[in-house]
Amino acid sequence: MLQLGGMVPLTSIDFPGHLAAVLFCQGCPWHCSYCHNPHLLRTDVPSTLEWAEVMRFLRERVGFLDGVVFSGGEPLLQPRLPEAMQVVKALGFKIALHTAGIMPARLAKVLPYVDWVGLDIKAPFHAYKKVTGLAGSGFKAEESLDLLLAAKHVDYEIRTTVDPSLLMTEDIKQLTTLLAKRGVKRHVLQTCRKPIP
Repeated sequence: MLQLGGMVPLTSIDFPGHLAAVLFCQGCPWHCSYCHNPHLLRTDVPSTLEWAEVMRFLRERVGFLDGVVFSGGEPLLQPRLPEAMQVVKALGFKIALHTAGIMPARLAKVLPYVDWVGLDIKAPFHAYKKVTGLAGSGFKAEESLDLLLAAKHVDYEIRTTVDPSLLMTEDIKQLTTLLAKRGVKRHVLQTCRKPIP
């Protein structure tokens, strides 16, 4: 069902207030220099985890785990993500999504099944290319932010990783002001820890 690059069977930090498992979806079209999961960027690799194995694990954790986090890579690349979320939700789990909002139309399709979203907003929208390497990526993120803020049933956290080689103090101030004007209630700045090559 999903192309998966791994799983964390238990976490207390990836879905605030919940004990959860994390499913890492394979693939991401963006190339952020500080990516902590570069092994998940490629889509032309076999899945390391079968969906049947995931479901077997989750059925055994009903009543113990509160939720399941779909992370990545970029989960929105997975065309069957809405179906996967519905199947997991039917077991009684709450659903969390970690995303950079790269595909707003797909985000809109999964929001009805999601309880919490961690949305990466990487820079002021006009400055996205220097972080992601792709022109126009900021427009996608901006549209996804608007969709998330309109989904009143979904709790969220907006996260920005601060890489001083990419974002200046003025960029952060500009982004913080912009998000506050949009009505964002929770914006977290994360210290950049570049992976060791």
